[in-house]
Amino acid sequence: MLIGFDPAYGEQILSPCAQRRSVRPFVLWMTGLPCSGKTSAARELQGLVPNLAVLDGDELREWLTAHDYTRAGRREHIRRTAHLAALLCRHGVPSCVSTVSPYAEDRIEARRIASRGGAFAECYVRCPQAECERRDAKGMYARARAGRLPMFTGVGDPYEEPASPDLVVDTARAGIAESAGRIAAFLRSRGLL
Repeated sequence: MLIGFDPAYGEQILSPCAQRRSVRPFVLWMTGLPCSGKTSAARELQGLVPNLAVLDGDELREWLTAHDYTRAGRREHIRRTAHLAALLCRHGVPSCVSTVSPYAEDRIEARRIASRGGAFAECYVRCPQAECERRDAKGMYARARAGRLPMFTGVGDPYEEPASPDLVVDTARAGIAESAGRIAAFLRSRGLL
């Protein structure tokens, strides 16, 4: 963002893009059951938040962490994702993390790590499991019920609902666009937009 330093005035010179920036960097951590609408809402939010980086858990597993769905593997995935989000935030890039992150203690750790970069908020993307299963185009829930995905969250592994998230959006009652609008309104209320 910085393009130079003016020694005569002892101040940093910002790029035109940084001067126009109306978004404070933040990390928005979206958690919820598989197929609850986390990534869809995050992608919709990109149209409302300039320069928003979406860190999708499934995409990150392709190159950041192994496909290890044990408790330890999930913890490591969340830890690495939180560090990446904090790094983006420190460099002035707002980010939206879209990952199941099923365990409360791992979300607490994600908050601790990611908030080092700046503002942090947890958004619970609530959706009944039956609706998540209905939306499941990849057939993951059916494969889990057949025993072919033994550690699948919501079937073979628990999802611990957040006790006190900063924001809750219910994608079974509101569409993706409306949910993204509520998230943007929340960010504005926090002075982040």
